[in-house]
Amino acid sequence: MIRIVLLALALALPAWAQEGQFLSEQQAPGAVFPDADHFDRQDVESTPELRERMTHQLDGTQTSMWEERYAVFTASRGGTSVGRAVVVEEIGKHRPITFVVGLKPDRSVQDVAVMAYREAYGGEVRTTRFLRQYQGKTPADSLRSGSEIKNIAGATLSVDAASRAVRKAQALAAALDEKGRSDGRVAGVTR
Repeated sequence: MIRIVLLALALALPAWAQEGQFLSEQQAPGAVFPDADHFDRQDVESTPELRERMTHQLDGTQTSMWEERYAVFTASRGGTSVGRAVVVEEIGKHRPITFVVGLKPDRSVQDVAVMAYREAYGGEVRTTRFLRQYQGKTPADSLRSGSEIKNIAGATLSVDAASRAVRKAQALAAALDEKGRSDGRVAGVTR
């Protein structure tokens, strides 16, 4: 009987090990900008206007936009902005995966980290080895799995979710920059 229980636990362990909360919102910006010495948080309301601007920036990439708000952290070092850390979610196979995407001022990727993974399989997308592929990627890069982004066997949907999350964060940053230029402020932002 004990052997059966141990065998069942051993078979279930890999699935349990996939899921988890790995970074809090407070820890997230430091994970993608470890050299920053200050973070200013903004909560950006997901208004219809913002979603429209993001959709325009996405140029055909289909991302989810169910978030009611986005946590956006301006990262700085020595008083100079080094970029933004943007918290976004994308659906994996069945459940959302929460990412933090660090973007340099030109919207190229500084780094990406998985904050929460809720699927039974595919958690390999949270490894540094996988996520470092996004470093330096610009909004002009396709981020297609199998070409620019190496796929993970058995985790194709999670890989695609990571690419959509990066795209969404870049689109959000572009939409905020566009809105800020058009009226001298960022609409929908509360501090």
